[in-house]
Amino acid sequence: MTRIEFTASGQIFSVLIRGKELLQVFCGQQALVVEPQAEDVMQCAYEHGVVQFDIAKLSEQQLGISLDGSSWQWLALPEAVSDNKRSLVGLAALGFKVFKSAKVVKAALAGASVAGYAWLFSWQFALMLVACLVVHEYGHVRAMQYFKIKTKGIYLIPFVGGLAVSDDKITTRWQDVVISLMGPAFGLLTSVLGVVLYYVTEMEIFAGVAVLSALLNLFNLLPILPLDGGHVLKSISFSMRSWIGLLACMGGVAFGLWISYVFGLMLLVFFLLIGSLEILFEWRARHASHLLPLDRYGQIFSAVMYVLVVAGHVAVMMHFADSESAILSLPMKVLSS
Repeated sequence: MTRIEFTASGQIFSVLIRGKELLQVFCGQQALVVEPQAEDVMQCAYEHGVVQFDIAKLSEQQLGISLDGSSWQWLALPEAVSDNKRSLVGLAALGFKVFKSAKVVKAALAGASVAGYAWLFSWQFALMLVACLVVHEYGHVRAMQYFKIKTKGIYLIPFVGGLAVSDDKITTRWQDVVISLMGPAFGLLTSVLGVVLYYVTEMEIFAGVAVLSALLNLFNLLPILPLDGGHVLKSISFSMRSWIGLLACMGGVAFGLWISYVFGLMLLVFFLLIGSLEILFEWRARHASHLLPLDRYGQIFSAVMYVLVVAGHVAVMMHFADSESAILSLPMKVLSS
């Protein structure tokens, strides 16, 4: 995939190209609608006029540009950057693509997850946990669909969690923020629904769902890659400066190591290893990244959304902090420690 930028009429345009295909055009932070105008000519309307692209010479690494009917200007395209250097998370997702047509694999993984959690705890707990994981991953899937990103579906991984697998790559930091936050946001809806059903039915199982969902999603919001909170941190910080992004993400790694040491979470150390590789790849490819960064407004808005989702889950846990049930009050005790 190749990304080029040019300035015309005081506007900054970004164009994403793959092979002989023009994928997307941005004017500032706004995605423009690309429409065919004639053979090999694509057209986009923006606030102050119309910009046209001649893609006939893309095979020769040239793109024609015409603004508001002006004569064609030809831009030489840089060589496409190889995306082979991906994080282990991306490689794992690619591995799952091999099984995309085998729905039985999804069912087998889901069954193995339920059986594994039931063996460790109880089948009631296993069903609640799997339900919370599915809702969380469904939030990611819905966000991907909103951005017209093709999805493979949800895969449950026993003793690890879940994974929403996509077919396409994201093109902006904003997409990364929204997709990352929608999982915990859907989890927050689950927690709120559990609280409501608990007071309507007085059945403690719904309170358990609310607290469990809040705890799982709050863990996922830790500013540690490859967790959702780490992706939000990475998108915001790398949109400021590449070195700020590196320092912020490495700070998240240090924070994660401290948590894993205090609570003895060896699985978190495995996540931190994957996240460290992702940070390294991001840093090395910073000058050739095809991701459109967040502007200052987008950075602030993303941070506010992150804080609100975190606050919502903490509020649910605090609501049951004084419960006589040891299970319901346990998450808040863990958080307060």
